[in-house]
Amino acid sequence: MSRPDIGINSEDAGERAWLLQSPNVDTAPPQGAEEGRREGTSPVSAVFIVVNAALGAGLLNFPAAFNLAGGVTSGVSLQMCMLVFIIGGLVVLAYCSQVSNEITYQEVVRAVCGRVTGVICEVAIAVYTFGTCIAFLIIIGDQLDKLIAAVAQETDRTVNSTWYTDRKFTIFLTSVLIILPLSIPKEIGFQKYASAVSVIGTWYVTVIIIIRYIWPDEEVSPGYIPVRPSSWTAVFNAMPTICFGFQCHVSSVPVYNSMRKREIRSWGWVVTLAMVICLFVYTGTGVCGFLSFGSSVSQDVLMSYPSNDIAVAVARFFIVICVVTSYPILHFCGRAVLEGLWLRFRGESMEVDVVRERRRRVVQTVLWFCLTLLLALFIPDIGRVISLIGGLAACFIFVFPGLCLIQAKLSEIQEVKPASWWAMVSYGIFMVTVGAFIFGQTTTNAIFRDLIHHSGSN
Repeated sequence: MSRPDIGINSEDAGERAWLLQSPNVDTAPPQGAEEGRREGTSPVSAVFIVVNAALGAGLLNFPAAFNLAGGVTSGVSLQMCMLVFIIGGLVVLAYCSQVSNEITYQEVVRAVCGRVTGVICEVAIAVYTFGTCIAFLIIIGDQLDKLIAAVAQETDRTVNSTWYTDRKFTIFLTSVLIILPLSIPKEIGFQKYASAVSVIGTWYVTVIIIIRYIWPDEEVSPGYIPVRPSSWTAVFNAMPTICFGFQCHVSSVPVYNSMRKREIRSWGWVVTLAMVICLFVYTGTGVCGFLSFGSSVSQDVLMSYPSNDIAVAVARFFIVICVVTSYPILHFCGRAVLEGLWLRFRGESMEVDVVRERRRRVVQTVLWFCLTLLLALFIPDIGRVISLIGGLAACFIFVFPGLCLIQAKLSEIQEVKPASWWAMVSYGIFMVTVGAFIFGQTTTNAIFRDLIHHSGSN
């Protein structure tokens, strides 16, 4: 059973959500699935699916991440080093999918590593999607502030002085009127037409940031531009953003299984080319956005541009459309995982009671929506959210693939272990160690910097 998919960090619709949910949640794939399985996905199509899975609203934070890392050299070098392991993790997941004969990320982890690790993985996916939904609502507030200022042809301070243009009110109104109704339905296949707009918008933002660096606005003057990190540990400050940006591993398993020829070597070339494309996009955004504003760059780079810049205003509009359509998809994925956990906990299969299912779905959606909205109203920027959930992204990239590789090799029955076996196990241990370090370091740093430090300064 295989179907193409896009990723948790990006913007495709029904197919991705159907694949990311636990198998107990839905039993009927969309129409035409059997035909799609027979035909399969070509390598070229798989490249673009993986690219679209990785590219998302997280690119808005890359210029600020370069600033935290201490400049262009350290930021790009860190990306290049991590890219090797990001690609390795994608190949490992394809190998483990072959071994376990499973087609979703969480089911591969459950089949290879056991029930407990599988539950931890599903909880991590739910927390990750929850945090990403919060980031999306914050982005909506950021962009609407500037769009309202552009329409009113006034300064941001003047516009925000009225209650109906206040940031919290615009987030609340947009969320209640648009996002909540889109999140309640059981199926979200109707949103697949919005994915093309989201992808175009993401690429448009990168192009505009590069153009505005080459031909800067007269009102824009860069601040201090660091050329080296303040300390060797400062480089690691960019890790959460990089992990968040390149995380497409959760959807990589169904993408691999959707290919016409499921070969590890072919998949290796697919993910390598896809990640190189993403590297250019993120590097272009990070470098040009950082050099345009220096140390004064905002956590959301579009917030650094003046409100009256029409080209940037169009980029803001695209980003709003992107996150408005992506929130229901991310919520759907998280809700489906929680539903699977609940059904397993109760020892139940897919319920046929439509009334009970609808009631449970509405309650889950409203609770999820209210919690994310409440947190988004009081968290000032996306950097704080990404710094926390970026550690979880590292788990999806390093820890779970490493654990799967170790368990898959240990399960092999061989009297004499060849050198390749020891090399694979050692690589798995190294991945788990690196992932655990990134998760621990970034999470601890985020809690200290964003919670303790900020509360102390206030």
